[in-house]
Amino acid sequence: MLSGLFQTTTIPVLEQVVNFSQARHNVLAGNIANVDTPGYKARDLSIEDFQQRLQTAIKARTSPSASRSPGMLEEEEAPLLAEVADNSRTILRHDKAKVGMEYQVTEMVKNQMQHNLALSVMNSQFRLLQAAISGRA
Repeated sequence: MLSGLFQTTTIPVLEQVVNFSQARHNVLAGNIANVDTPGYKARDLSIEDFQQRLQTAIKARTSPSASRSPGMLEEEEAPLLAEVADNSRTILRHDKAKVGMEYQVTEMVKNQMQHNLALSVMNSQFRLLQAAISGRA
């Protein structure tokens, strides 16, 4: 019952955004650590591919189905959101050009802002759920 309650909110989507930003943060930190390594090619996770996979999972989640009532998540739809993060971990692109420290730090800051925003929204979702459950809404 609780998993169904969470699946009808934006929490699973926000979870995938947080997971992706954590994975990307690790890749960007590796780029910064190796900025002076001769022959090192900067790596990054494809933001566009992640957004496309997430959008596909959200559309599949919200598409109307005659066999279910509104707000109920079918059992086969939950793995679609989990699949977004699994597929994104393997999508590394190798940049042939030299990427400066400034670019890497800028990308890391933007990534951190996305991560913090997703966590803030998720936190507010949990507070709303807690208020609804406790009857203090």
